[in-house]
Amino acid sequence: MPLSISSFTNREQQLAVIGLGYVGLPLALAFAKKLPVIAFDINESRVALMQQGIDPSNELGKEDFADCDIVFTSNIEALRKASCFIVAVPTPVDDNKLPDLTALLKASETVGKVIKRGDYVVFESTVYPGCTEEDCIPVIERASGLKMGIDFKAGYSPERINPGDKTHSLQNVVKVVAGCDEESLQVISELYALIVAAGLHKAPSIKVAEAAKIIENTQRDLNIALMNELSMMFQGMNINIYEVLAAAGTKWNFLPFTPGLVGGHCIGVDPYYLIHKAKLTGYTSQIIAAGRSINDSMGKYVADKVLEYLASHMPEAGKWKILVMGVTLKENVADIRNSKVIDVIRELQHNGVAVDLTDAYADTEELQREYGFALTGINGNDYDAVIVAVPHKAYHAFDDAWFASVTKPNALIADIKGMYKGGIVSRSYWSL
Repeated sequence: MPLSISSFTNREQQLAVIGLGYVGLPLALAFAKKLPVIAFDINESRVALMQQGIDPSNELGKEDFADCDIVFTSNIEALRKASCFIVAVPTPVDDNKLPDLTALLKASETVGKVIKRGDYVVFESTVYPGCTEEDCIPVIERASGLKMGIDFKAGYSPERINPGDKTHSLQNVVKVVAGCDEESLQVISELYALIVAAGLHKAPSIKVAEAAKIIENTQRDLNIALMNELSMMFQGMNINIYEVLAAAGTKWNFLPFTPGLVGGHCIGVDPYYLIHKAKLTGYTSQIIAAGRSINDSMGKYVADKVLEYLASHMPEAGKWKILVMGVTLKENVADIRNSKVIDVIRELQHNGVAVDLTDAYADTEELQREYGFALTGINGNDYDAVIVAVPHKAYHAFDDAWFASVTKPNALIADIKGMYKGGIVSRSYWSL
């Protein structure tokens, strides 16, 4: 018999969400306002915070935990009470830019240990086409002794969470859903319809849904890479790219992309999953790989431009002092995963520069664990350069006088996203 959604809403059965990060936690809380949820994560310290109504990622407030039928746990035994499992764990790349499925396969094994006949499993983690059915399901089958399509059902519904974005939330963005067969597609659609007001798009297969997710971010990656390449081109022509974009943007079909550092757990990662899968099928990516190469090089490019300025205006190499403002992957979030600001910092330090770091959102202990350095704050008024790496809203109040107060008279203000364009007059100014 197909799984009954009413059995969840009547509190007869429970849903489990595995992985409680930027994707899993808001998903678990949204469902928990409609039905009983077991929220599972292997990180006990994060679970302890969530049990107190605290989001470790600082994306959700206490009010988001209110009126929720939810149990936070790191105990796998608690998962045995669930009849549907949603997997929302990270899918990063390794040092060689190859897919790292470690967390995903471990989560699949966890599901395999507790899944029962008649249960469902749905994956939300971003993967390459075929990963759910070819990599994850076999792990579940081996661990459980059950067979997909016969003993349990499976589906895929790619996450579309955008950290820091309060407008495009889980509830008001169309949800793509897919199932292993028509029955599962119907059940999974009914399940997500409980929490997604914007509506659903039923993909014809799990592979199509996987591919749709991965090209969403690949498309953005390529467009930003184009902007970065244009920025580098126009630098040599003494043309400001933002002035060019303002002019070009007057045409109705010109897309509003800008240059910048492209990191994070989505745009800076997902294209590598597609490149990898294509290579396995005998196709070598050209355009997508080229875009990734450009965007991966931007941290060094920014550092080199700043070092070039210092070498020509402040020849005392080895004594340079730089303030970097912002280390997170983008503005107004605490997420530091795969932040390309780190590339800028490391390149500067490699060249003997003393670097101070400040950020309005990042956690200094997490930064230390992840990258080996901590936030220092602003120390003194003698910086040779300030790199505004992330345009946090907290920095909008700073003006020319403030930058003058923390720098030497001939210092450089490197404004990567151009947030102070036209506003810096007492110091040298540069932006992408």
